[in-house]
Amino acid sequence: MRLARLILALALLSVPASASADEAIWALLRGGGQVVIMRHAATLPNVPDTLGRGCSTQRNLSEAGREDARRIGAAFHAHGIAVEDVRASVWCRCMDTARLAFGTVTSWPALDSIFRDRSREAAQTREVRELIRGHSGGTLVLVTHQVNITALTGLFPAEGEMLVLTPRGEGFVVAGRIKPSDVSAR
Repeated sequence: MRLARLILALALLSVPASASADEAIWALLRGGGQVVIMRHAATLPNVPDTLGRGCSTQRNLSEAGREDARRIGAAFHAHGIAVEDVRASVWCRCMDTARLAFGTVTSWPALDSIFRDRSREAAQTREVRELIRGHSGGTLVLVTHQVNITALTGLFPAEGEMLVLTPRGEGFVVAGRIKPSDVSAR
């Protein structure tokens, strides 16, 4: 079964971005054992960002970001995706994205932004990589920041974009990308 998922994941990399590719990604997620790492949904621009003083001092979700998060959650439900666990950075925009999309969420320090303190990058990235490597079962969703996702994958996701990761050996394969603009609840 794991080999079949790996073959499907590798095949997805060669499929052009289209409705059929989107359906193939949703089918892969329905099969379980995948990890979705997601950048928080769209935020309000030009807002100072300070952690530790509550959401009022942070860059929070815009109304469009809130709608994107709700639509993403509805799409997971409509596609029959069994979400086993949802973890997010403690930053309000990540927790809010996760709650609006999936209902329940656990804050996990390994997903906290490394933007202002790159000394934590290696340790946090290693911790996330270990979680992905050991994942099996339903779909695991991780909501974090662009800088963290880039450190892990080398890719630069848009706000609300999801990368579907298939655990493989000591690492993972990026099986696909889903942008919030491509998501509908069917």
